[in-house]
Amino acid sequence: MRTTEIHQIEDIENFKQNALLWSQQFIDVVWLDSNHHQDKYSNYDAVLAVEGFTAIHTDYYDAFERLKEYQTTTKDWIFGYLTYDLKNTTERLKSSNFDGLEFPDLYFFQPQKLFLIKGNQVEVQYLKMVDDEIESDLLEIQNLSNKCTEKLQNEIKIKLRIHKDSYFEKLDKMLAHIHRGDIYEANFCQEFYAEDSVINPLETFNKLNAISKPPFATFLKYNDKYLLSASPERYIQKTGHSIISQPIKGTAKRSLDTVEDERLKTELAKDEKERSENIMIVDLVRNDLSHTAIKGSVKVEELCKVHSFMQVHQMISTVSSEVTEETHPVDIIKTSYPMGSMTGVPKISAMTIIEDLEETKRGLYSGSVGYFTPSGDFDFNVIIRSIFYNATNKYISYSVGGAITAKSDPIKEYEECLTKAKAMREALEN
Repeated sequence: MRTTEIHQIEDIENFKQNALLWSQQFIDVVWLDSNHHQDKYSNYDAVLAVEGFTAIHTDYYDAFERLKEYQTTTKDWIFGYLTYDLKNTTERLKSSNFDGLEFPDLYFFQPQKLFLIKGNQVEVQYLKMVDDEIESDLLEIQNLSNKCTEKLQNEIKIKLRIHKDSYFEKLDKMLAHIHRGDIYEANFCQEFYAEDSVINPLETFNKLNAISKPPFATFLKYNDKYLLSASPERYIQKTGHSIISQPIKGTAKRSLDTVEDERLKTELAKDEKERSENIMIVDLVRNDLSHTAIKGSVKVEELCKVHSFMQVHQMISTVSSEVTEETHPVDIIKTSYPMGSMTGVPKISAMTIIEDLEETKRGLYSGSVGYFTPSGDFDFNVIIRSIFYNATNKYISYSVGGAITAKSDPIKEYEECLTKAKAMREALEN
């Protein structure tokens, strides 16, 4: 079905930049970049998938069943995204808040052209119908000038969908739900946006990626809609019969002063409120994975470990499970979606309260981008620390949020949101 070639590339960083620039001619693009973050779960340093041969795009109704049919029938690499609003297909929920971006609820495509990058090696996989273009495409990529010369961006004026006083009022309502026992924790998010604004998506992504250098960076193009993501978080991965999920809960800012930075990291590791946030979500993830796991196979591999990124320190846990050969890969996602780190505990009550208090439909924010392999393995991230752009509507958006618990201090929660928003604002406002 595919022609596969292995190529050794002398200047791999130049090749990566050129390949991403070359991809802009296509209407379907997914670029995933680990920025050289390595762990035992890493498969590739970077992946580029372009030019859909077949595709599925749908609203939330029966979305997972449609994806299941598409993945089963295609039995090939498919790349795409899941929006947060797929919650409405697994539970009796709704998404009726304002949506300025208009992404379909689910989108996947079978790429005609695929590049898998590891070290200085590029594995090229082209569908047979286009494999005569491998040599000319590689030549074009390597000979490109990797400068984004098109300067489209006007002055970006960022607005808040929820102003500061309103944010505190909404947090008081959230805390009232917690004190009443409706929920124990919920992820509350707010949108920053710009109207009638034009950006160069690739140039903006490169700025954002340079600021953050995250392990799950993503550039996604779907027609006139773009995702530019500096995500630090993996949602879920399947390798053979093994499943892992790596929720992030717990954030601390970084300092340029080495001693101060180490102190902030140590304080995060010991912070009772941040640890309780993380542990509650770990319990939720354990429960989610148990729906498809072999009995007794759900384990916590790592609990509340602090990892350092360029903008922030983050507390990450790793939960694993084993599944049988008969378990369909889409069912593993369906029974654990949306991810616990972006919802709350109990999950359904938290999502209901979130919908009531937030002002913006989340859409692709707090959703996921990733891929399925021909054998049914998969890897998906969590879409946070991201800029969204609808080029036709000239609408730019980014959202940030945090976990609210009984111990939350509204002022500190607001400050944490601004810390998380910093990289996106810098990339847009220079």
